[in-house]
Amino acid sequence: MKALGWWLMLVGFLRLAAVWFGFFDIWALRLAVFSNASMNEVHGRTFGVWTLLTCTLCFLCAFNLENKPLYAATFLSFIYALGHFLTEHLIYRTMTAANLSTVGFFAGTSIVWMLLQWNGSRRGSKRE
Repeated sequence: MKALGWWLMLVGFLRLAAVWFGFFDIWALRLAVFSNASMNEVHGRTFGVWTLLTCTLCFLCAFNLENKPLYAATFLSFIYALGHFLTEHLIYRTMTAANLSTVGFFAGTSIVWMLLQWNGSRRGSKRE
C-alpha cells in the first residue's frame, strides 16, 4: 500500500472515533469540535452518520487509489469538511481556533497530499 493509502487509513480510523462520539458521547464531541455551541443527541447522530460516510470513503480510497471517481469523491469530502468547519468557525462561531486547527491539519494535509498524487492516481486507471 502506498503512503497516501496508509494516511487515509489513519484518517479513517480517527474519523471512526468521531463517529463513536457522535453516537455515544455527544458531550465529548461538543468539547472536541463544537465547543461554542449547544448540541443535542440528534446533532451528534447526524454528525456521526456524516462522519461515517467520510470514514468509509477514506477506507475505500486507501485500497483503490487508482479509482478516479472514488479518489475524487474522497478528495471532495475533505474539501467539504474543511469548508464546513471553516464556516462554523468564521461565520457561526461554534468552533474555537484550537478545534479548527486540529480538523484543519488533517483535512489540509489530506487535500494537499491528494492533489500532489492526483496525476499518479489517474495514470494507474487509464484504459488502453
